[in-house]
Amino acid sequence: MANGEVAITPVSDKAGRKAFVDLAYRLNGDDPNWVPPLRMEAMELITPGKNPFFEHADVQLFLAHRGGRPVGRISAHIDHQALSMSPEQGMGPGTGNWGLLEAEDEGVAQALIARAEDWLREHGMTRVLAPLSMSVWEEPGQLVMGHDHPPTVMMGYQPKRYQGYIEALGYQPAKSLLTYELDVTRQFPPLIQRIVASGEKNARIRVRNVDKSKFDQEAAIILDILNDAWSDNWGFVPFTDSEIAYAGKKFKPIVHEDLIMIAEYDGEPVAFMMTLPDLNEALKPLKGSLLPFGWARLLLWLRKPRVHTMRVPLMGVRRKLQASRLASQLAFMMIEYIRRNAIANYGAKRGEIGWILDDNQGMVAIADAIESHVNSEYRIYDKAL
Repeated sequence: MANGEVAITPVSDKAGRKAFVDLAYRLNGDDPNWVPPLRMEAMELITPGKNPFFEHADVQLFLAHRGGRPVGRISAHIDHQALSMSPEQGMGPGTGNWGLLEAEDEGVAQALIARAEDWLREHGMTRVLAPLSMSVWEEPGQLVMGHDHPPTVMMGYQPKRYQGYIEALGYQPAKSLLTYELDVTRQFPPLIQRIVASGEKNARIRVRNVDKSKFDQEAAIILDILNDAWSDNWGFVPFTDSEIAYAGKKFKPIVHEDLIMIAEYDGEPVAFMMTLPDLNEALKPLKGSLLPFGWARLLLWLRKPRVHTMRVPLMGVRRKLQASRLASQLAFMMIEYIRRNAIANYGAKRGEIGWILDDNQGMVAIADAIESHVNSEYRIYDKAL
């Protein structure tokens, strides 16, 4: 192989996975807005037996080498949960994915994407929806707007140039995912304040904090609402029991009772809102490692976070109430209560809501009503194989 040629090989062992993870730190280390994930978590994401995604997905990782050194990486995967969904919801039969793309240059990226496409064809796929890293519940989409600031917890960050690499290969936009930001130190407009006050006078409405001492029961309530609220959404793929347990274990250290609300109507839980302190603010200085003293700093932060930003990654209202005035009222009440707690108890100044599908009219209307604005856009692409 000549020095300028790109060789692509499948990753099949721990050493290969380590090289796969390490490459991201080398290629992105000089970008001031890239937040290095903890290496152990990056390894866990791509390791069978660690990440429950592998229980219902076929996954192949690839590394690109040039002149004997790693210069790129990609994952190709087929999520059997997604294959069983309706095609009208974005996934469906014959749809495979690729993600976790990193590349030194366009030639490397093109070679990697072509290899991922070949692997998907070899496994019977007729269409690709990408990038997804790796599930739609993890870090979906290519960042196309918002490179001027670091991502918040559980949001992806890809170099701007990757957008051009992907589009040059015939990929067409399938869906945009938006995040909205707002100054949480400002009170909401008078109309929203009146809606909240009206809800507080309604004896049929109760908005409460979650009870962390009943973590499993509260998680089950939230998941039940989530599955009902999101089941018709584009890209929805249900969680498996293993994924529920895995997510609960990962979330528990950053779950704070006064930042997650459940709304009840006539005693029935009908809506929820989950807010997380931006863990990336604590992770960024660690540069991917807990050694030698990073673990102590992170542990202290987790006990009582003081953060600039809070992120709302998930919220939902049962389908029977969607598009109703009550749904909006419950959403505004939960947002307002969490806003107050975020300021008083954590020193927050900024909030981020998302991601939100660009055509989710209900959520976009709520984001507009509280005077937030789009600060990032992630794009998922579609291509026939």
